[in-house]
Amino acid sequence: MIRYAIEKDIPKIIELLKQVCLVHHNGRPDIFKVGTKYSEDELKVLLKDENRPILVNVDENDEVMGYCFCIYQQHLEDSILTDIKTIYIDDLCVDEKLRRKNIGRELYEAAVKLARENGCYNLTLNVWSCNTNALRFYQEMGLVPQKTYMELVL
Repeated sequence: MIRYAIEKDIPKIIELLKQVCLVHHNGRPDIFKVGTKYSEDELKVLLKDENRPILVNVDENDEVMGYCFCIYQQHLEDSILTDIKTIYIDDLCVDEKLRRKNIGRELYEAAVKLARENGCYNLTLNVWSCNTNALRFYQEMGLVPQKTYMELVL
């Protein structure tokens, strides 16, 4: 079942945030530390922000199996960009012990539904090239590159 995250979900969300961070650290230890993207206090604030919905996929005991952090974005009256409304997936994670059970697909589809219900033109996200599992997952969901972010390590 998909629902909005609530305060009681914070400990499991932090555990999952650590899993994501470790994937990134293992792929790019030159950039990523081991840790978590948000603190408990930051999550409490995010849970109240209507422009940053957090979806969770829970089991029959209402335990979090995965999450999807979303952010509504819109660049009104920008000199270059049109006024389209976007939902940006800031982070999507399924517990590493529960992967390959369509939990991530359900979260992704819930984010698409949320975007449609709120008049969004598109859904966007970023994927680190070292995270090949995520790249493959999003390609299977039908996403295509919108832009390419490149680097030269000096």
